[in-house]
Amino acid sequence: MDAPESQEALRWLAERGVIPVETGRWRQGDVEQTTSELAHEWAAEALTDDRLTPEERLRIGFGLLDLLDEYWVTRELGWFVAEHDDPALVEAFWAACRQRLEAVDPCEPLSYSLWVDWFEDRGTAESAFSAVLGHDIRALRAGSDLSALTAGRIHRRSVRILECSGPVPWASKSDVYEVVAAVPELWPALFKGLLSSYHDLYGDLEPTAALALLDRLQLPPDTEHLATLRAVLQTGARNHYHDPAVWKALSNS
Repeated sequence: MDAPESQEALRWLAERGVIPVETGRWRQGDVEQTTSELAHEWAAEALTDDRLTPEERLRIGFGLLDLLDEYWVTRELGWFVAEHDDPALVEAFWAACRQRLEAVDPCEPLSYSLWVDWFEDRGTAESAFSAVLGHDIRALRAGSDLSALTAGRIHRRSVRILECSGPVPWASKSDVYEVVAAVPELWPALFKGLLSSYHDLYGDLEPTAALALLDRLQLPPDTEHLATLRAVLQTGARNHYHDPAVWKALSNS
C-alpha cells in the first residue's frame, strides 16, 4: 500500500469519501463495501475521470489494483488501454504489468487476466506475450547472457508468464520456450507451460517440437503428468479437447 500508485488511488478514493476501515472492508459514509464491490463501483469511474490525464488515470487504476487485488480492476484497465491509440500509454500499461509480475508477492488477478483476457484472444496474444516476457527473453538471448533468468525479478516474472502461457500461439512463444529450456531454474515453469499448452481449452502447441522441448527438461521421473504428456505428444495429439479420450487412455496405461 506504500507504492506511489496506491497512495494516489487512496487519495482519489478519499476525495469521494471512501476510506479503508480494515483489511478487505471500506466505508463511504455509513455504507461499508467489500473490495469486490469497491472495484465494480470505482475502477471504471477512476479510468474515465476527465479531470485527470490518461497517464494519471492509468496510475490510479493500477493503484486500485494494488489496493484491492481484484480481477475486475484488470478488466477495466484492459478496456481503458484498448481505447487509447497512444504507444506511450500502451507501453506504460505493460511496464506497470511487468513491475507487478516481478514482485515477491504475486498479483494473482493480473496473471489470471493475462491468461484469459490477453493470451486467449488471438488478436492480442502475440503482442501481450512479447510485451510481458518475449521481448526481454529475446534480448537476453541476443546478448548471450541468461543469468538474469536464474533468480530475482525477471525470473519471477518468467515463472508467472510461462505457467499461464498455454493459449499463446505456438509460433509466438516457441522461440521463448527454446531459450528458457536452457535455464534449469525455469524447467518446472516451462513444464507447466507445455502442459497447459496441451490442456487449456485454447492451448496451442506443435506436438513434435513440444516433445523435443519436454525431453530436454531433466525433471524428476515422478513429476505429475510428465509421463502422460510425453505419451500423448508421441501420438501427435495437439490439444486435450480435440480428443479427451487420448489423455484418459494413456494416463491409465
